[in-house]
This record gives sequence, C-alpha cells and structure tokens, in this order.
Amino acid sequence: MDDVKKRSKSNPVVLSDNLFPVVGIGASAGGLNAFRTLITAIPEDSGMAFVLVQHLDPNHESLLPELLQKATPIKVLEISDDIKVRPNHIYILPSNKMLTANDGVLELSLRPDRSTNKPNLPIDLFFDSLATIHKAHAIGVVLSGTGSDGSKGLQAIKAQGGLTFAQDQDSSAFKQMPANAISMGVVDYILSPDQIPQKILELRNHFQPLEQPEKTEITEDEGYNQIISFLRVWKGTDFSSYKQSTIRRRISRRMAINKAEDFGSYIWFLQQNKTEQDALFQDLLIPVTTFFRDQNVFDHLIEKVFPELIQKQKDGLPIRVWVAGCSTGQEAYSLAISLRQLLGPHVHQVQIFASDLSAPAIEKARKGFFTTKEITEVDDQILHEYFTKQAGGYQIKKEIRDMCIFAVHNFLKDPPFGRMDLISCRNVLIYLESHLQKKALSTFHYALGPNGYLLLGKSESSAVATGLFKSTNKAFKLFARKEVANKSIPFTTTSSQETFTGYSSLKDPKKVKPDFQSAADEMILTKYAPAGVVINQTMEIVQFRGDTSGYLQQASGEPSHNLLKMAKNELAFELRNLFHKVKKQGIPISKENFPVQVDEGMRLLSIEVIPLTNLAEPHFLVLFKLPVKSLALETGKKGARLSTQQKKDEKDLRIKQLEREMVETYQDIQIITETQEMAYKELQAANEDLLSGSEELQSLNEELQASREELLSTNEELTVLNHQLISVNRQLVTSRNYAEAIVGTIREPLLMLDSKFRIKTANSAFFKTFQISRPRIVGTSLFELENGQWDIPLLHTLLKVNLPSKTEITDVEISHDFPGIGNRVLLMSVCDISTEGQEEKFILLAIEDITQQKQHQIANKLFEKQLEDQVAQRTFELLEANKLLVLKNEELEKMNREVESFSYVASHDLQEPLRKIQAFAGRILKNEHEALSETGKDYFHRMQLAANRMQILIEDLLAYSHSSSKDHTFESTDLDQIVIEVIAELKESLQAKNAEIQFTALGFAWIKPFQFRQVITNLLGNSLKFSKADVPPEITIKSDKQTGLHFQRTNALLDHGALVPDKQYTHLSFCDNGIGFDPQYKDRIFVVFQRLNGKESYAGTGIGLAIVKKIIDSHHGTITAKGESGVGAQFDIYLPVNE
Repeated sequence: MDDVKKRSKSNPVVLSDNLFPVVGIGASAGGLNAFRTLITAIPEDSGMAFVLVQHLDPNHESLLPELLQKATPIKVLEISDDIKVRPNHIYILPSNKMLTANDGVLELSLRPDRSTNKPNLPIDLFFDSLATIHKAHAIGVVLSGTGSDGSKGLQAIKAQGGLTFAQDQDSSAFKQMPANAISMGVVDYILSPDQIPQKILELRNHFQPLEQPEKTEITEDEGYNQIISFLRVWKGTDFSSYKQSTIRRRISRRMAINKAEDFGSYIWFLQQNKTEQDALFQDLLIPVTTFFRDQNVFDHLIEKVFPELIQKQKDGLPIRVWVAGCSTGQEAYSLAISLRQLLGPHVHQVQIFASDLSAPAIEKARKGFFTTKEITEVDDQILHEYFTKQAGGYQIKKEIRDMCIFAVHNFLKDPPFGRMDLISCRNVLIYLESHLQKKALSTFHYALGPNGYLLLGKSESSAVATGLFKSTNKAFKLFARKEVANKSIPFTTTSSQETFTGYSSLKDPKKVKPDFQSAADEMILTKYAPAGVVINQTMEIVQFRGDTSGYLQQASGEPSHNLLKMAKNELAFELRNLFHKVKKQGIPISKENFPVQVDEGMRLLSIEVIPLTNLAEPHFLVLFKLPVKSLALETGKKGARLSTQQKKDEKDLRIKQLEREMVETYQDIQIITETQEMAYKELQAANEDLLSGSEELQSLNEELQASREELLSTNEELTVLNHQLISVNRQLVTSRNYAEAIVGTIREPLLMLDSKFRIKTANSAFFKTFQISRPRIVGTSLFELENGQWDIPLLHTLLKVNLPSKTEITDVEISHDFPGIGNRVLLMSVCDISTEGQEEKFILLAIEDITQQKQHQIANKLFEKQLEDQVAQRTFELLEANKLLVLKNEELEKMNREVESFSYVASHDLQEPLRKIQAFAGRILKNEHEALSETGKDYFHRMQLAANRMQILIEDLLAYSHSSSKDHTFESTDLDQIVIEVIAELKESLQAKNAEIQFTALGFAWIKPFQFRQVITNLLGNSLKFSKADVPPEITIKSDKQTGLHFQRTNALLDHGALVPDKQYTHLSFCDNGIGFDPQYKDRIFVVFQRLNGKESYAGTGIGLAIVKKIIDSHHGTITAKGESGVGAQFDIYLPVNE
C-alpha cells in the first residue's frame, strides 16, 4: 500500500525531492506499437519511472496495461488513485482522465466535457506539470500520433533543463505529433522507439542537480585556462587538449559542490586546498570500468586473438599485454582470467601491465578487492573459481593477481612499455582531442611488437593515425599493427617556462595553421639539410632526421636505439668522444673530413654534435655531413684514369689527413688520461676526508655513549616513580574518557542531577531530542527548564517520593505535551549513583522516547487486520482460478483426443479412395495403353504423380499429428544404432544419389527411440531432396556434450534463455553440401507447409522439418538452422541430458 498516497487536491504545487528521472511518454494514433517497442528496450533496473499518456476513447475501458505487461518484465500499473512515483515502474493513464505531477505523486482529474469546448491536450498538461515539479530530472518523449499535443509540453521540459525526444519519421505510423515537435525546435534527439531507452540511460548520469547555485556564473575561458594551467603544474597532467565540454562540465560540478560563486573564488579555494585539488583531478580522470565489459569482445579475443598469442608462447616468448587507462583494474583482471582459462598452469609466461593516471585507482587495483555491486557482471562460475568471498565483497585470487603489474603512468608523456602483443585502451581516446589521439596511437604503435593488436572502445577509431593500424574486426574495434618505415620513439619535452606560465600561454591546436613560409622551410630542411639524429643524455636516439642508413644500422640481437650500438664500427669511437666533450663543455663541437666507408666507397665525413637548449631534459642533435664534392679516396670507378701528379697529390693529402687524425687522437687520449688522473686524485682526497671524518665520529660516539650511561644511571629511580604516576593518571583519564564517550554516544537522552534536582550535565541526545540550547541548561533546576516544560507531576513523584526509598526505578511511562515538538511518550529510569564518603549526591535520569513505537504498534495492528483481509480475498481468488484451470485442462484433453481421432479417421478414409485411384489408373495405363491418346496417357501419368504426392502428404500429416504423442517413453538410446538403421532404410535413395554419410561415436542420449528415428529419417531425407543436381551429397553427423552456457556462447542463433546455463546437453550437428537456403528464412523452414523452393524443382510437402521441430520440442530440446545459398545447410539439436 506504500505506492498509494492520498492527497488533498487543494494542496499547492510542491517540487519533487525524487533523485531519479521521470520519463513522460505521449502518443495518439499508432501509439500501441510504438509503446510496445519502446518498453521492450527498457532494462529492468533502469532506475527511472515511465509514465505513458495516450489519447483514449472516454467511453471504453483501456486494455493497454494488460497488453503492455506481456511485452516487459517491468511492473505496469494503471493509475487508479494518487500514486507515488517509484523507479523501475511503468504507469499508464486510464481512459476519461487527465494527469498531472505534484510532489512526486501522479494526480488524476476528470477529462473536460466536450460540451465545454475546452481543448483535450493530456500530453501537454502532464509534460508541463512534469517540468515544473521534476525540473532537470524530467524527460519527455513524443511518439506516433496526429495533431500537435505534446509539443508545448516538450518546450516546458526543455526550458527547465530536461531532455526531450521525438520518434523519427521512418518508424512513425502517424507523423504529425513528432513532426510538429521537431519543427518547433524543442526536440533534443530524434530516434526510433527502440533506441530511445538506451540513449536516456547513456545521458542519465549527466543530469544537472535540481537546484543550481543561484550565483554560479557561466564558465569563462580565462578561469577555465587558469585551472587547466594549475593542474598541469600540480599534477603534471595537461588537460588543455582533452574534450573541453567534458572538462568544463566537471569543473562546474566541483564549483557547485563547493558553493563557489564564480571562477575567482573557486580558483582561490583550489590554490589553498590540497584535498580539492585531488578531488578535481580524480573527477577529470572519469574512472568508468566493469568486468568483462562487452562480453562479445572478450569472446572474440578468446576465439581468435589469444590462440595466436598462445601459439607465439610455444616459441618460448611470453605474452605481453598492456592495459592503458585501466582505472581500478577490472579490465586487466578480465584479460588475466580469460588467458588463465586458456593457458591453465602456464600463466607464468603472461605479463599484463596495467597503467592509469589516478594513483587512488591504481592503489585499489593493486588490492584486488571489489564490492558485490562491482562484480555483478561476473559469471558465477568465474566468481567461484577466481575470487574469494570476503566481508563486503570479493578478493581476486593470488594466481590472477600475480599476472598483473599496476603502475601510475601517463602514456601521453611517459615512455611507453615495449614489445607488447596486445594493448587495450578502451573508452579513453574519446575524451581527447584529435591531435592527442594521434599521439597516443603513435605511442601504442611504437609499444606494440610485430603483428601486435590494439583494442579500442566501441566509439573509438584509429583513423586519426593514418597508416599505423589496419582493422581486423570493425564491430569490436580490434586493430593490427602495420609495419612503418623510419619509426621514431614518441617522447615529450616540455620547457619549464611553458609548465609554469599562466593561462595566456595556452593555445588551441585547431587554430595553428601552416603558412607558405613554414612550408618552404620544411621543404628545404627535408631535401637539403644533413642527416642526423636527436639523442638524450644516455645516448638513446629519440628521433631520426633524414636518411641515416649510411652511418647507422640496427645491430643483431636485442633491438636497441642506442647511438653507439647502431653506429658503424669506425664511427662509434668518434661519436663517443664528441658526445662527452659537448656534454662537458655545453657548446657545439665537430670533427671535420675524416674518411669513412659509405655505401660502396670511401667518403670524407664531418660529424657535429650540438646541445639543444631550453628543454626540461638535456638533448643533443648529431649531424652527419658530406661535402658537396667529396674527394674520392679509391680509384675503382670504371674508365677513371689519374695522372702521376694527381696520384701524388692524393697521397700527400691522405698523409696530411692521417697526421691530423693522429694529432687529434693523441689529444683525445691526453684529455682522457688527464681526466682519469684528476678523477683519481679527487677520489683519493675524498677517501682521506671520509676516513678522517669516520675517526672523529667514532671518538664523539664514545663520549656520547659514556654520557648516556651516566644519565641512565642517574634517572633510573626517577623513571620508575614517574612510570607509576603516569600509569595511575592514564587509568584515571581512560576511565573518565570511556564514561564520557559512552554517555555522549548513547542515543537516549541522559541527565545528571544533583540533590536539588539541578542539571549538572546532559548528553547530545537530550539537546537534540527536546530542542534545547546548551548554554542555558547547566545549573538550572529540571522543573524550571525551558519555562517549566519539565514541571510534570508524575516526574515530581518519581524523583522526590519514589527514588529516596528505592535508589533505582526503571521503565516509568510518562506522556506529556512539549511546546515545539508535540506530544511525546517517554520511558524514564532513575538511579542514585552516589558512593560512600562522597559529600555530594548525584542522580542519573535516563529517558527513552517511545512515541514512534507506540504509533507503530497501532499501525501494525491495523496493517495485520488489512493483511488478513487481503490474504482471505487472494485465497478465494486462487481457489476459483484453480477450479477454472482444471475445467480448461479437461476441455483441452478432450479436444486433443478429438483431433487425434479425426486425424486417424481422416487419414484412413482418404487413403482408401486414393489407393483405388492409383490402382485403376495403373490398370488403365497397362491394359488400355494402346487405346489412349498421347494426351490421355499424359493425364493419367499426372494423375498418378498427384496421387503419390497426396499419399506422402497424408503420411506426413499423420506423422505430424502423432509426433507429440505421450505413448512413447524416454530411454537411454544408442544414437549410432538409430543412424545405422535409418541408413539401411534409405539405402536405395542414398545409392541413387551416390551420397556419402560420415559419423563416428555419437554416444547415447535420453530420447524416445521411435520418434527420434523419425527425426533422423526426415533430416537425411531433407539433405537428399535438396542436394545439388551434379554434386554427390556429403552429410556429416557429429555429437558432443557441454553445458547450456557453452552452447549459448558458441551458437548465436540460440534465443536468449533457450538453454539452462548450468545444465548438460547433448548436441547433434547435421551438415550437408546441398543447395542451402537464405539465412533470413532460418525460422520459416520449421513452419508447417512452408516451402522455400517450388514443387516443380524439388519434391516435398513442407511438413518434414515441422515434424522434426515438434519432436524436438516434445523432448524439451531446441533446434536451430543456418545455411547459405549454394553452399549447404546445418541443423543443430540440443537435448537435455537425463541426470
């Protein structure tokens, strides 16, 4: 009865305090189908209430509740009184009524009489009240109908910040109502009815609070940019290129929570409050994740991707997975569980790296503990096998936890993990602008090994990073890495100046456009600048510039981008010396014109190392320069002849160059030697200082030890006495604190009185219960408190007369009217707590407010009486329903017997004249053959063919009528034996078609042998009838046993819930290579007399598969069919195993 709330129609409008959305849905003509489609798509736990308003005939009772209840498991109620709105309910307007919302209640009123000429617009009326009462939590939907009702109501909802929807034109039976609302510009989303609930669910988390702070101003770019800049300094994360709409919305939410009037006050508060900085940062990270999110994606990984990775593992390499943006770890653990299921005990060869920006999220992920609500998506079997039940939730088991490594990591800035086989980054890129998406995808491309996979969210794509990935499954957003030439390591260099500048330094990347000058500069640098690389302070290459293949090459073994490892042999020494000189001196240094082997000849090469300034971390530019006209040092070119003088000049030049190199080498050796000697001297001096300091510390330590021993001896007696005093004092303090804590936390009011009934102390419950101010109470007589509120005669008697003689009195009931709080029924207990030797007397007065208990007792008695009446009424109704059910069952059995009798008589009576037709036609053709004309002969042949088809049809009808007979019993039967018997029966037909049947060890099944033989016969006959004319039939029969859950996952054609998940089933599969059928007819082929091919092309009555379906149904099983035209057909049968 809690759903019904009586209210006075004269009450004023009261805003609703409901925190869930209320969806008003209006329709007129064509609304029934639209209603049914829409509510079918609503999940049971949507957390929203739905109110359906339709134009109805006032003179007829509506059947809408009964019709719609059949389409949804959600409770459907017809509004019969003022009813309180509750989530996960559907409410329907009755006929001849108008509806309004008020204070979370749906109120009915009479529909205006047509004679009054008042407009009948029930949808507008309800939507307008919905907007007024529920504000931003109101949602309006206009479906099929004529007229314009609902448009103004949507306008009111939109004005209050609610959401508005209209049915699209293609799915509307009558388009006027939704079209009118769309033309007024008051519709947020135009969708088909089955799409509307999903869209509402997606948007419900973005509803604004009902009451916005009055002084919150519109977001200003300056304040927004300041906050982004501060976050970049405080947290090291730049949100400037994240989706602005999302970031702005979440900043506004934090401002509203902290009651900030404008950006200035919020920024000041943010600068002073570290806790708010953390809270804002966590809000912006948007942690949303679940276990096994999008189960179809995980099924695809298990079936296609993981087997490939496991095959790679067999080669001795571990499987490496990176979950980027893992939030609290559910995605990483889901992948770990999936791999564990496939690999079994070999999971030590799996490495799952999971990273996120949020340190609290990573900390939660590392703990591996999840509440019951967080694991609702986890299958019971997985929950039992990989989780441990604990108080308040579930703990991930150690075997899964050990597979995962969690770390705080920013993949847009920090160096990525390497050699990954799979990267999962789902629903992260959608929050980034396109240039950051491209940067992230480049990072993932670098981190993936050859043939690695990238998994994105269902709304994400790799299109912004052209050429890096190719799609392997568009539906599941799975991409494979493509090999790209000149791959560079992604890195971030951010100057300190940029990091600490204010908002004015932030630029919108969309506004930066290249001009002709920069394009020309880029062309010159590309075509004419020398080749080179950028390295960091550890000589790791972070960028390649130009063609460096003549100087650098990838060494064999483990991949490396170290400059010295990639440099050709004769360059490594020179590069090392130049790098150390530049690193020490901080200026550009070069080595000019020394010979090296480049391509097929010796060339003079110059190397220059230049330090890059104004960077957060040291980086260096290494340039390789060839002269424009290089002097050839070899004379191997065809047709080249040099004079003796030229050769002599070359030798002299070569000698001078070698001498110069020897001098430079000597200088390098001298510098290295001097550096080593200096370092040795510095180390020797430092060692001597350390030895001297150690000796001094040892001496000082000995002196301190002696002093310590003296102090310990002196203070020993004082310490013992002090400990005793501290112990006694601690016990006293603890006892007092304990007593005060008990008194302060007790929910019942307590008073301490002196001998003259003056108040000494009172606990918080006393002040709260009786609404009394603290400063005015201590020292006041209880009977004078609050203008004599406590001057109660019965209380006088209790304290002054009864207490002196008994010292303790309990549970005295007193009823009294208190100004401000009304009548209260109090249960009082009083105790004298004075002790011997104590001069002052104290009285403890304990008060228990039992007003609600008394009220509940009265209400319970009334409720029990109502419940008894309802139970009696329901019992009577149930007995009447049972009687009606018995009568209906008897009528049904009688009808079944009549149908069976009719089918038998009909088949017998029809076959007798049919046999005579066949016999006489045969005799005429035999005996009167010569006397008949060719036309007559043709007619008689047609007569015989028609009679044969009629006989087959009668036999099939008879088999169909007996296919569900209960005369046969279930037995454990050898399926191989049944197949062998059927093959023997069809031997001639099989030989005529040259058919081949393959089956092995089908095992036993719990079936009715006689009926199931008919199933095998019909399926084999079907394959023979619909075989290709020039191709021998090939029929394959297989069998296996698994749980219903397994088959539901492997056969997409099975209806949801067709099989019991934890029940065992026998699966029989029939495959052939016949003509097949169009997949759109997969359900139609089981309908009686339904033929997909003409009788002229293929024989048959259209009953064979219907008989199969009926027999399988009688076995409590399921059958599905799939096929492809010109390829073949497959029938899958699932029979429950008898346990």
